[in-house]
Amino acid sequence: MRLVLGSASSGRLSVLRKAGVDPVVLVSDVDEDAIIASLGDAGPSTVVQALATAKAQRVAESLDADLSADCVVIGCDSMLEFDGRLTGKPGSPEVARQQWNSMAGHSAVLHTGHCVLRVNDGTVTAQVSELGSTTVHFGEPSPADLDAYIGTGEPLWVAGAFTLDGLGSWFIDGIDGDPSNVIGLSLPLLRRMLAHLGVSVAALWAANSPGPNE
Repeated sequence: MRLVLGSASSGRLSVLRKAGVDPVVLVSDVDEDAIIASLGDAGPSTVVQALATAKAQRVAESLDADLSADCVVIGCDSMLEFDGRLTGKPGSPEVARQQWNSMAGHSAVLHTGHCVLRVNDGTVTAQVSELGSTTVHFGEPSPADLDAYIGTGEPLWVAGAFTLDGLGSWFIDGIDGDPSNVIGLSLPLLRRMLAHLGVSVAALWAANSPGPNE
């Protein structure tokens, strides 16, 4: 029973590998902007759940015969809710700086939608979706530190323009909730979702153990 991660996120892959599971990585090609636009004024939970579900379903459709015989597919999407607005990946230094200038010294909520599909004999036999939310308390980096951080490029391609497991960790004063959810995949939540599908952590370890160099 292989685990398939439908995400290009190095953070999510790292969370799983450190937890003893080496998944197959298949990145979906869903049009995130189109999905968000179709949802109108939907709330944060609806948006991230819709994106996570779309990613998992698209990946499930692309599985080869070997994987689709017996696997679990995980789709995730993360966004930061600050001051009533959802923010994704800034994509440019200017947007990242604007986000940090607004967030510094304040708190926001990182929402991660999770969708898990059980696939047997080429068919999705079960599905469960859940939302993980963690409050993040931002520090106040000096202008020089913020310039240096943005210059690394790290905050440009992560939800909310920060990381908890990378360079951005210097500027996070604390969190309320599950840290792995902030990185992009909540292990406690995933464990409960898998149990709902009749899949144990032990079974994943047995079939997806990382190699000696991973």
